[in-house]
Amino acid sequence: MEMKLKVIFLCCILHLAAAQLRNGFYSNSCPQAESIVQQVVQKKFSTDRSITAALLRMHFHDCFVRGCDASILIDSTKSKSSEKDAGPNLTVRGFELIDDAKRNLEAACPSTVSCADIITLATGDAVALAGGPGYNVSTGRRDGLVSDSSEVNLPGPSLSISDAARFFTAKGLTLNDMVVLLGAHTVGVAHCGFFRDRLSNFQGTGKPDPTMDPALAATLLKTCGTQSRPLSRDPTVFLDQNTSFILDNQFYNQIRSKRGILQIDQELALDSLSAPLASRLAANNDLFRQSFVNAMMKMGSVEVLVGNAGEIRKNCRIFNKPGGRA
Repeated sequence: MEMKLKVIFLCCILHLAAAQLRNGFYSNSCPQAESIVQQVVQKKFSTDRSITAALLRMHFHDCFVRGCDASILIDSTKSKSSEKDAGPNLTVRGFELIDDAKRNLEAACPSTVSCADIITLATGDAVALAGGPGYNVSTGRRDGLVSDSSEVNLPGPSLSISDAARFFTAKGLTLNDMVVLLGAHTVGVAHCGFFRDRLSNFQGTGKPDPTMDPALAATLLKTCGTQSRPLSRDPTVFLDQNTSFILDNQFYNQIRSKRGILQIDQELALDSLSAPLASRLAANNDLFRQSFVNAMMKMGSVEVLVGNAGEIRKNCRIFNKPGGRA
């Protein structure tokens, strides 16, 4: 009973914080804030369409550790390793885009727009540029004062659906939210090291993972090599082999055809907990688009700092206050 009350109390606190986010938070203090971020994202997207996947990943990795507070942006110091240098975050990219947006915002409206809001706004802009749904991003987040690599604990690519779902429910998200958010993999890539075990000697069988299309496994084997004889580099491959730069529902059609690259992606189409929704999303792109917007807005509200909590960083890589810890 005591534990249940604690969970209810935590949920109430989270909902109260999220409720303080709103559309147009900077309409008076920095009216051009959203357009400044959008211009930076458009410029980057014009030369690198993969920035959509990079920002989606950054946003997810940030929100799942201490909430959406831009703690992933903090650089490590000689004495402390920040989230940025934790194993799962070593391949996160897009930091320079956030720096560019922050620099332009500081020139227009000093110490006004948080780095946490910049990540969220930039991600929304990148989703729309990739053909995904446009949506109004609520703002008003503040930046965190702690960034510790030891606190980074994210769901891995080989987890079962039920195990992965526990990470999401711990953040106030549902199983359905997880199924929809993993649809962001439609514009994603993965290093071979995350799935090479599926290609030739799955679980010690000497054969590929039987849930992967044999033709796809053979193609990926040429790119990635085997577990015993990996290539000297660690190449990346598209997680959606069809519309790799378009944010649409084709990812779900791919996994229903046994063409999921990551094990957790393929499990979405096989596990009884997730398969029904994955099938509906595969059949209805409009359903995916609306569901994706709803799930992104929920994720962007996870454990946010608002009001006088945290700070508004002047440089997204460094804490303002001496009390900040990295």
